[in-house]
Amino acid sequence: MVRTPAQHPTRAPARKASRRRPGRLRYRSGVCPASPRRPASVRPRSGAWSFRRSLLWGGAFEEQKTSLVGRREPAQNAHLSRPIFEVDMLPDPRSHRPLIMGRRGAVATNHPLASQAGLDVLRAGGNAVDASVAICFTLGVVEPMMSGIGGDGFYHVAMNGSRDGLVYNGTGAAPEAATVERYRKEGGIPVSGPLSTSIPGTVAGIAMMHKAHGRLPWSKLLDTAIDYARNGFAATHGYSYFADENRKILSADPRSRRIFLDAKTGGGPEVGTMIVQEDLARTLEEISSDGAEGFYRGRLAKRLAAACQAQGVLLTETNLASCEAERTAPISIKYRGYEVRQTPPNSTGFVMLQELKIAERFDLKGLKPGSADLLHILIEARKIAFLDRERFGADPRHALIPLERLLSDAYADECAGRINVEKASVPEPFSAAAGGDTTYYCVVDGEGNAVSAIQSINSAFGSGVIAGDTGILLNNRMAYWHLDDGHANQLKPGKRVRHTMNAPMVMKDDAPWCVFGTPGADNQVQVNFQVLVAMIEHGYDPQQALEMPRWTCMQPGQAANYPHTGEDAVTLEGRFSRETIEELRLMGHKVKVVGDLEGPCSVEAIRILPSGVRMAGSDPRRDGWALAY
Repeated sequence: MVRTPAQHPTRAPARKASRRRPGRLRYRSGVCPASPRRPASVRPRSGAWSFRRSLLWGGAFEEQKTSLVGRREPAQNAHLSRPIFEVDMLPDPRSHRPLIMGRRGAVATNHPLASQAGLDVLRAGGNAVDASVAICFTLGVVEPMMSGIGGDGFYHVAMNGSRDGLVYNGTGAAPEAATVERYRKEGGIPVSGPLSTSIPGTVAGIAMMHKAHGRLPWSKLLDTAIDYARNGFAATHGYSYFADENRKILSADPRSRRIFLDAKTGGGPEVGTMIVQEDLARTLEEISSDGAEGFYRGRLAKRLAAACQAQGVLLTETNLASCEAERTAPISIKYRGYEVRQTPPNSTGFVMLQELKIAERFDLKGLKPGSADLLHILIEARKIAFLDRERFGADPRHALIPLERLLSDAYADECAGRINVEKASVPEPFSAAAGGDTTYYCVVDGEGNAVSAIQSINSAFGSGVIAGDTGILLNNRMAYWHLDDGHANQLKPGKRVRHTMNAPMVMKDDAPWCVFGTPGADNQVQVNFQVLVAMIEHGYDPQQALEMPRWTCMQPGQAANYPHTGEDAVTLEGRFSRETIEELRLMGHKVKVVGDLEGPCSVEAIRILPSGVRMAGSDPRRDGWALAY
């Protein structure tokens, strides 16, 4: 029997969608109460969600067709009164990937081969920092469309025995020849090609972290990456998709075309095709022996600069020699008894902290997971925080960023008071007016050391340009600059661009409680926001939190990549209930629904339990995998 609204334990009787309850629940000082349980705008669904999977070795699951398929079952199944998997069943959702657990160490990355490389280092006696080095370089080989030594990164570490965390900022600056006037004459900043590349900082950042905290020799930690570069790795579904989607960019560079695309079709290679990068293998061997010094000021630097100049890239020997990583303290807030740390500017990690501070003023725990009430509060908090990103997000060496005020209780109270819990806010125009392809990973070792790391070449396959015989695929990070006069993120030679990359870490009782994060450009801080809310407010484990239906919000003029447009839309995965989708539309949100697991980002997460168990999860939306022992 299908339950009627009156029989359903969590729903009030249905009503016509047009009869919205009038009035506005305003925020008041202290904690803002949740909005009253509003009647359902549509009747509850009947039928069931099919959940097709097959048991593989080791207890892992693989979809037969699509993950968490959102369709009604045939009529003969209409007697089922409750779905097998539905948002309304939360807070006890099923996850279709297993939760990975161990006590001696855990890793979670966006590629299984990189996860294995990190775990191998832990088993060999390395610590979390050593494992991070191996993962960093391996990801640059087996996931070349997302990151590599031609890009940038942030490396956030907490070492056991020290309460203070550290952030290693490995992001490069704009080259000296990259001026506003030059790009205005070009008609704007290109999103690919030679003029889209900034100084790469990844090698500087990861090397500085290893020098301070590593245990194993640097030269041993690149072995796996060198092996996969020289002998090849098998193209995954994800790799083939991104290569095919970006075949035009890759075809413009003869080396990229030869290495990354199918020689016959000119598109993405078939799954299982071996991708070999012999030039990159030789370059990694040089970095293994000469370290970051060789990359920025040695023989390799001379070859890299010469290749760039020959191909019209603005990088010079002087630019490379000027690149230095920066070690800073993380920024942080208190949230529900936890200390939430983030990477400081030029990262936009502060935006996630603002979202949390604003949302904390509401009774989120009292709102049903997946409900329109909960999503509305989170979306509105995101909108407010992103306005401050546009006003203040920049390189702190070149701009004043009022972090103390932005992360204060008084400002959070003010922002929360602007949220109408019954109605979506109208986009605020920004006078100086998404995609994003990055990779994230995290490691926790048996001693309690933890690393939260994110690195990127910006868009998929970056600039599409390989620098001569170095095998280095260069970033297209110049596309993140603004050319508008007066914008905090306006281009200036020697200045670091505002990064969407951020690497969170949550502390409890002065020890790491969770490390997690995601790629995804403008979507990163809002997806990290909703994942952390799910874990803290509703008690989800990491795998449940990152598999839950996902939303993202975009506003006009806020896209990270030039020309910084962006549609006014809230994108929801199809697993949200029809009730939630309709309620959000009635509240004034412009809703766009995508496939069940077609939302953006690819979250990796590790929780540390009081028992010492490391609890790891990996997002099914990409090729990621978690391992532990």
